[in-house]
Amino acid sequence: MKKIKIKSNLKQLLLNNCKDLFSKLENLDEEKRIDFINQIKLELHKYSPFKNEPIDCVQWIKSDEVKANDYNPNVVAPPEMELLRHSIQEDGYTQPIVSWLNNGGHEIVDGFHRNRVGKECKEVNKRVKGYLPVTTLKQGRQKRNNRIAATIRHNRARGKHTVSGMSDIVVELKRRNWSDEKICKNLGMDRDEVLRLCQISGLADLFSDEEFSKSWDIENFEEDNSNLISDDIKTYGDEVENFRTINTDDPDRIFHHHDKWECYKAGLYKTTMNGMTKDECEKAYCDFLSDSKKFSKVLQSIIVEWKYSCEHYLTNKSMNRIDWLGQAASCYSLGIPAVFSRGGFNLLSNEKQEQANKVALKYLNKWLKINKRTKVIMEEAIPNLQMDIY
Repeated sequence: MKKIKIKSNLKQLLLNNCKDLFSKLENLDEEKRIDFINQIKLELHKYSPFKNEPIDCVQWIKSDEVKANDYNPNVVAPPEMELLRHSIQEDGYTQPIVSWLNNGGHEIVDGFHRNRVGKECKEVNKRVKGYLPVTTLKQGRQKRNNRIAATIRHNRARGKHTVSGMSDIVVELKRRNWSDEKICKNLGMDRDEVLRLCQISGLADLFSDEEFSKSWDIENFEEDNSNLISDDIKTYGDEVENFRTINTDDPDRIFHHHDKWECYKAGLYKTTMNGMTKDECEKAYCDFLSDSKKFSKVLQSIIVEWKYSCEHYLTNKSMNRIDWLGQAASCYSLGIPAVFSRGGFNLLSNEKQEQANKVALKYLNKWLKINKRTKVIMEEAIPNLQMDIY
């Protein structure tokens, strides 16, 4: 009984000391108070039974210290974005933004649109005093591979994501020597899905995993499906109108092997740019898209000269064709690989992004008209395949 009483007294003593300390917080100005409370949370987190759970320590971080990543494939349509804004405005933030520490700031792993609402909605921004609720991934999980996998797990656990964006992620992980088995385990995919996402990019070197490639053995195809194997639609003669590929049910889709793509030969899928840093490449991409006249002139050349690339990509309704045209034009004009496009596009103002998208849509429809295909609107050129907004 005495031992229990001593523990009870110690608990009450600690609580009284904390209350006395916390009452003095009112003497600090608001910014110092927020900073001090964050430090207290970090100290408490060290002694918490849940210290291995990031949610155990949510801090309020200045919004300009919270940055987007360059790989998230999540897209939210305007109506759902408005719903998210309304939800946060009415109910407050009920989930933190997940981040990792990068060069003194917080780079977003999950919660990009929660971040946007806090920065762009004046009422919410004023209410949260220019701060955002942030939790941080534990040490040891902050390598790029782990961060990408964490973002995808968050996205897929809640719903949908853009197909072209997921294809980019799988391509990057395979180039970082992740096996198909590891991708399946970490991203919650099955092997067929990894295969389909690789094929959107069309890069043959991504199918080199020996174990995984067994599923492509000719013996695995039923006899009546053998006509799906060829890479070149010209071998089909008069049957070209009925051509179907193995990665889509769309009868109008044209597929070419990557060794025929002009964009591949031009270096669109390289991972570095000789003589230029990542920041320099992204800045050059941004400047290029900002110049509508130059962008238009190059796109005109693309739709005329890059026959096989345009047929392969611009007939694929499941991908972001506007994004591809921007990447292709930058590669054609400057030699800048697609890996730098997302970071470069994010440097553009919202007005410049919209302007560039409209230019790309104009030339997409020019190509479609030349090839006797139906004109599309922006929402069709950028498929509205999205995940749950929160």
